[in-house]
Amino acid sequence: MRDILAFDIQVPLSPFSLVVKGEVDPGVTAILGPSGSGKTTLLRCLAGLTRPAAGWIRFRGRNLFSSTDGVFVPPERRNVGYVPQQYALFPRLTVFGNVEYGLKARRVPARQRHEHVRDMLKRMGIEHLASRMPGSLSGGEAQRVALARAMVLNPDYILLDEPLAALDPQTRHHIREFLRSVLKEASCPVLCVTHDLEDVRHLADRVMVLREGRIVFEGRVEEWVREGPPPEDGEREAADLENKGAFDNETEIES
Repeated sequence: MRDILAFDIQVPLSPFSLVVKGEVDPGVTAILGPSGSGKTTLLRCLAGLTRPAAGWIRFRGRNLFSSTDGVFVPPERRNVGYVPQQYALFPRLTVFGNVEYGLKARRVPARQRHEHVRDMLKRMGIEHLASRMPGSLSGGEAQRVALARAMVLNPDYILLDEPLAALDPQTRHHIREFLRSVLKEASCPVLCVTHDLEDVRHLADRVMVLREGRIVFEGRVEEWVREGPPPEDGEREAADLENKGAFDNETEIES
């Protein structure tokens, strides 16, 4: 069974409803659209934090949600790596405790989970921060901790809600390159909400555009540049991507 995350859901919002259907293959799909178009709601539904009014969500053909069959798998049983806006680190837990939290909730034996956490902190280059508290971290450090907390679970799929928006431009550049390598290594479906053209340029394989709760475009980045819908408030001009040299040799997008 292929690692495909599929959904067909409806969620009442105001002043419109989120009505979306799609499939996400392994690789990074950037979700674009104006503020309030339903991007975060879609991620929350896929994470199990918001229950749709109708429809279904499936991974590898298994129902995670089905309104007709009465199925709703809670978030702790979905094996999803979710990084919300502002990272939502637990302020009273150390960096080690934050990364360990999901494994502890799954009752992974102490020796095994400590080994997993140490390995993940080393992989993320933040093992020296293990005893620090979230309030003492820089934006880039907090981003790596949030990503480590999501990745340590070896997730089936990853959801990122504007993962770089809270960072200053210089830090954002360095962390974006780091994030690119981590997501490529993960080789699972990834949905990344962003308003930043550079995130699309450096991270994404595909683009999904939402407007007022509807998917108005879905395709590869190259197709979005050529055929994507004209911009509205809160969106960037697709043609600007070409002007920025998105397909030059240095940042070639893989087929």
